[in-house]
Amino acid sequence: MTGSSSGLHARLLNEIGQGIVRGKFVPGDQLPNGDDWSASFGASRTGLREVVKVLAGKGMVEMRPRTGTRVRPRKDWNFLDPDVLMWRFGARTTAEEARSLFELRRAIEPMAGALAAERATPEQIAELRGILEEMEQAGDDGERFAVPDLAFHQAILHMSGNELIGSLAALIETALVISFRLSDDSPAGQRHSLKLHQRIVESIEKRNPTATSKALVALLDGAEEDVRLSLAARIGRQK
Repeated sequence: MTGSSSGLHARLLNEIGQGIVRGKFVPGDQLPNGDDWSASFGASRTGLREVVKVLAGKGMVEMRPRTGTRVRPRKDWNFLDPDVLMWRFGARTTAEEARSLFELRRAIEPMAGALAAERATPEQIAELRGILEEMEQAGDDGERFAVPDLAFHQAILHMSGNELIGSLAALIETALVISFRLSDDSPAGQRHSLKLHQRIVESIEKRNPTATSKALVALLDGAEEDVRLSLAARIGRQK
């Protein structure tokens, strides 16, 4: 697939995926026929079929002979798919909707941290220390801070020593990117979270699973509050 066709494929996938997630097409609706999409995007029917197959793989649509492609019920969608997550949490996300994102993270990261405190190697802990130093250097620069912050949380998943949990790194990456996007203009900035990140590293070094888990819960609670404040500030500016 060439770069131009790949870009067109991604644009068409995002257009249809976002349309479904945001209610432009509701469960039971039939998607526009291929000729309409092809005319709008300059996409070939073959390219459109590939996009529909991707959406079907995410549980969002079903293809049936003679009846076309229809949107499946929301209960069938794979909400843990990175694309679906990104489509769901957009500019119009509310604090209530964001809560589900943090509930997901709380179900995964504190347990991973507890296991990391039991199983992390000295080399892994040293790597985590290095990532923490990068976060300290970034300070309240949200864009700079986001890179090591993402690496910090992914490292803990891998430090758990559980390959199944480690495989959730891509999912947590998407959840973190969404969290950053929702709180990038938080009045609280980023520096205030450094003490909790430091506490997490120290708890892992001391081989204290309970303290590590509690520190991660506190960190996620604070991150959710940052998102709430940021969303409230945006609503205030729009009035």
